[in-house]
Amino acid sequence: MADDLVARLCETMPVAPAPFAATGRAVGLVIVDEVNGFATVGAGNLAPPTPNAQVARMVAETDRLARAFTGRGRAVLAFLDTHVPGKPEPPYPPHCEAGTGEENLVPELAWLDGHRHVTQVRKDCINGFVGAIGKDGRNAVVDWVNAHRLDAIVVVGICTDICVMDFVLTTLSARNHDLMPSLKDIVVYEPGCATYDLPRVVAETLGYGATAAHPQDPTHHMGLYFMASRGARIADTIDGLD
Repeated sequence: MADDLVARLCETMPVAPAPFAATGRAVGLVIVDEVNGFATVGAGNLAPPTPNAQVARMVAETDRLARAFTGRGRAVLAFLDTHVPGKPEPPYPPHCEAGTGEENLVPELAWLDGHRHVTQVRKDCINGFVGAIGKDGRNAVVDWVNAHRLDAIVVVGICTDICVMDFVLTTLSARNHDLMPSLKDIVVYEPGCATYDLPRVVAETLGYGATAAHPQDPTHHMGLYFMASRGARIADTIDGLD
């Protein structure tokens, strides 16, 4: 059924990924929430309970891109979902709480911790752009883009239709509002994105109810579609990083 739904979505709401060329451009990489609580098998309420091909592909592609970016001195910003213990984010169960280990980068990306080309932003809400607002009112994303005079950012992470989409849509509006004058393109690298899988029958069996259903492939496609419809570029390859 999910495969049929994806086929119908692709027919009626097509997305057209295309190569993105970074040659000669100031491009930064944004990694959204590739932490244990979302991407390490069995690591928490919102982590995959069993190995998941889409999540594994996301982590592998993110690691490959991050090594290419940092190896060439390009800027990287990594969001880490980090919540106050005992303060869950409705409608989701407790996850990625500070001190649990769920809030830390997956083992494959742990090498990014403390790297001189990497800026880390711990956020306490779905929307990373909002979560980057400090108590002084400054926004770490705006400061990062402007400090590096970036004219494009490549976005990867989890979940395509939730945290990734919220960040991308808000950043598109912030760009249009001229908060980051140099920024032209916001690129979503599809192979580097993933979302979670919760079929309706499983949601109902767990007592979450039918409306908690979240089939992975359709929601991944929908996230890409809505980001593209708002002006993001969807990429299937990132070329010219050397």
